[in-house]
This record gives sequence, structure tokens and C-alpha cells, in this order.
Amino acid sequence: MSEGIVYGINPVDEALKGRRRKPLELFVARDGGSRVRALADTARRRGVPVRDSDKRELERLAGNARHQGAVLRIEPCSYVELDDLLKIGRDRGEPAFLLALDGVTDPHNFGALLRSAAGAGCHGVICPRDNSAPVTGVVERAAAGALEHVALCRVVNLARTFDLLKREGLWIYGLAGEADHALYSVDFTSDLVLVVGSEGKGLRPNVRRHCDQLISIPMQGGVGSLNVSVAGALSLFEVVRQRHKG
Repeated sequence: MSEGIVYGINPVDEALKGRRRKPLELFVARDGGSRVRALADTARRRGVPVRDSDKRELERLAGNARHQGAVLRIEPCSYVELDDLLKIGRDRGEPAFLLALDGVTDPHNFGALLRSAAGAGCHGVICPRDNSAPVTGVVERAAAGALEHVALCRVVNLARTFDLLKREGLWIYGLAGEADHALYSVDFTSDLVLVVGSEGKGLRPNVRRHCDQLISIPMQGGVGSLNVSVAGALSLFEVVRQRHKG
């Protein structure tokens, strides 16, 4: 697997902490401001080589012009096994809390969902090997460093994975706009997986059939649906609210 690329001030700052992946080399704009210079200082203190670069080089590395003067080469994204995800919650003494993505192919949505999952304290994110956005610089920037905090698991078949998780005592809740059960009426205090579908099509039929319950977000004001990353974030933090109320 090739090395990863992280760009942008905040994503690079998080990646330099090296919780999950080793930073390899930092490229910074020669005329970068104080925040870029601070990143360079941090990198040097941690033994990460720093290279002054011009605008063209940074754009080539990042693949676009939104690098904010900093691009970091980093070890590729590593994936964990399903058992490792379950172990995270057990080690913390917490009910299992996982997010599954069924066909989320937009890198901005993928990154935003990773960020929300990390912020909610989700133990890990499950995505299929196929029909899912790969981890790219765009995903890393949208995630804003979340991949340093949340575990990612790739599986061959989501439906079979759900069967395995059910045998471990987890409940599978799928988000579906037409579902009769509202998000706020469901008890999320037990071991669970939240499942969000693709942009536009939602959950695939076979994935729906393997969910224990389909849930919807009550909508008002004439808007029919929410962006998948927004819907995912609302659902993740409803779990947090229920588990931390009082």
C-alpha cells in the first residue's frame, strides 16, 4: 500500500502526533505563516524531516490548492479486524458503539462521518471493501485528523458482518427516511451498530434486511432528507446523549 498524504493545518497537526500512523516527511511553504512555521517546529522536535517547498510542489503533492502551506507524507491508513473493534469497547467497560457505512462514496461525506464518529467516541467505523470511498487526502482533510482517533475496519460483506455482530449481542440500527421508528424513540444504551446508506440511494435492500430495526430522523419545515454526513452525526450524538444523560 502506498504512503498516505495529509494536508491542511489542522489535519497535519493531528497527524504529527502519530497516534496510529508514523509521520514520514513534512513539506511546508517557504513563505508560510506562523501556523505553518509552528508545524515545522513540531515536526523537527519529533524527528520528522521538513522540506521547504514552492506552491507548485505542494499542489502536486496534495492534488489541489487547498493545502494551506502544509503537506505531510504519512504511513498508509491501517485497518483493524472486527474483533479489534469489539475489544475497544470491552477494554473501556462501555457498551459497543460502532458506525457502519453502506456505500458512502463521496470523500467529503466519508471524512465528515469519520470526524463525527471520533467526536462521539464511537469505537470504530466499518465500511465495505468495494463501493466505498478510499482513504485519500480529501478524506483526511474532511476528517480533520479523525483517523488518528477512530479505528477503521474494512469487510467483504456488510450483511454477513452484521450477522456476526448480532451473535456477539449487538443490535443493528439502519437509518432510513421512511422508517416508522423515530430516532428519538429508540433506546441506544445497549451494544449497537448505526448504519448509514449511500448518498441518494440509502441502504441497499440486503443490508436493510439484516438490520434489526430501521429508524428515521423526524423532519419538519418541508425538507425531505438530510445529507448523509449530517444524518449520521445527528444519530451518533443521540447515542452520546442517551448514554451520558444525567
